[in-house]
Amino acid sequence: MENRVYEKATIEEYGYRNHKVLKTLWKILKIILVGFSVFMLYVSIVIIAIQSLNASASTTEFTGITLKHYFEMFSKRSLTASIGNTFMVSITATLIAAVLGTFIAIGIFYLPPKIKSRIMLLNNIPLLNADIVTGISLMLIFSLLLPINRQIFGFWTILISHIYFIFPYIILSVLPKMKEIDPNLLDASLDLGVRPIKSVLKVIIPAVRGGIFSGVVLAFTISFEDFVVGYFTTGNGFNTLSIWIYSSIGKKSLFPGVYAFSTLLTIVMILLIVGYYFWSRRGHRHAKKN
Repeated sequence: MENRVYEKATIEEYGYRNHKVLKTLWKILKIILVGFSVFMLYVSIVIIAIQSLNASASTTEFTGITLKHYFEMFSKRSLTASIGNTFMVSITATLIAAVLGTFIAIGIFYLPPKIKSRIMLLNNIPLLNADIVTGISLMLIFSLLLPINRQIFGFWTILISHIYFIFPYIILSVLPKMKEIDPNLLDASLDLGVRPIKSVLKVIIPAVRGGIFSGVVLAFTISFEDFVVGYFTTGNGFNTLSIWIYSSIGKKSLFPGVYAFSTLLTIVMILLIVGYYFWSRRGHRHAKKN
């Protein structure tokens, strides 16, 4: 018999392709895309923070570092009034929306699935609807009340408008937390003789406070920075911060105190979120130990 010599086949002959170079390029591309996304998200905040320290009121030149804008941010009466109006509207709307949204979310959770899906569809309409459509629609509705009250446009119209489009965020923040708790928790408390309203206040709400907090922060932020809806529903000289800034854009330069106030507000919000994060972790660790 002849001695046949068989050569070993290489993996390339089986169709293998070395994609090491492509994988390396893809990793580099992912790093670039992530870095670019982070840059685009936070570059505006950094620019505002830098401008708040700029000794010059012009945004086109940087003449030095100063803190005078932080001490003079409330020296302009119209700006101070608009900031006060913004806080008054946002805080009031957020508190009302938090109460309504929390109780509505708890009620939705215990509804039959078909009814729940229909109500959630209605809840999502303000979220999916364009702000300009919402603003014009609310303006037309409030205009129908002008024969009754000629001074209706102002604080109350903006407040009602903000409650309308922020309370769905509370519902969407509370519902996921409701799904994490035992669905029989409410029935158990009722079987023990606790009244329904007391069961909700003492049992359910403490269990979903994390969702309530996140919804409140989100709702307050959206309400605070709103411009489009507020622009169409304000009147009688009642201006919020965003409307005041819009009316000042046509001027040669924006009042530097706005940059300082925006930077302080961002820092406070970051501290609140970070503080709540560590407080929640501490609570979870304490619960595990017990």
